[in-house]
Amino acid sequence: MKILIADDEPLARSRLQSLLEDLIGWQVIGEAANGHQVLERVQRHQPDVVLLDIRMPGMDGIEAAEHLNKLPNPPAIIFTTAYDQYALQAFKTHAVDYLLKPIKQQQLEQALQAATRLTRTQLQSLTQLQQEQDISPLHISARVQGGVRLVPINEVLYFLAEHKYVTVCYHDGEVLIEEPLKSLEQKFADQFIRIHRNALVAKQFIRGLRKDNSGRIFMQLHQGAHQLEVSRRHLPQVRELLRRLSAAGD
Repeated sequence: MKILIADDEPLARSRLQSLLEDLIGWQVIGEAANGHQVLERVQRHQPDVVLLDIRMPGMDGIEAAEHLNKLPNPPAIIFTTAYDQYALQAFKTHAVDYLLKPIKQQQLEQALQAATRLTRTQLQSLTQLQQEQDISPLHISARVQGGVRLVPINEVLYFLAEHKYVTVCYHDGEVLIEEPLKSLEQKFADQFIRIHRNALVAKQFIRGLRKDNSGRIFMQLHQGAHQLEVSRRHLPQVRELLRRLSAAGD
């Protein structure tokens, strides 16, 4: 069984490597120091299990796990953590497997033998834990050609819901995701504003409003000629945001 070790601390990776050397039937096929490396190396090496540190710089372990679960054949995940009791209780409640540092060999072996893929419910509970700690994901991930493409959230212009999919429009193009617009609105409330029942727009790219000859209101963005209608229901909060942005720029 193939294992990827993911931890930003070299000593922690070395310790796990040494513990695994004495366990029969397990092979370490690589290491990663951050979430981006985790995704790249999982897609390249196809490990069976990822020992995934939670607190890593940039993309943390919880966000990496969410992106990994979108792969066609995601690995089992065992979190390694020095989290406090409150967070650990959340893990226990949703049966998310974890190892508390410093890790003991017997505990590691038991966790590996019981390792399973994360369920959708478990991922939702981890996302809620992030929100409670005021941590927003740094990327959106989309399934593409048997893998996953990451889109930095600070490059996303808008989300547009159409049928069962949501179009993510960003600087370099578009991708489709299946995550509901309501979930995206909750995750990125500080960065995006709802302008229509089917659209969220990045606050940082809003330039102003435009009215057409029929009286319909459209959002103008700094990037390109995107035509996004603002509904009457959401127009007051959009205008309030524009007033705040204008006042901040004075």
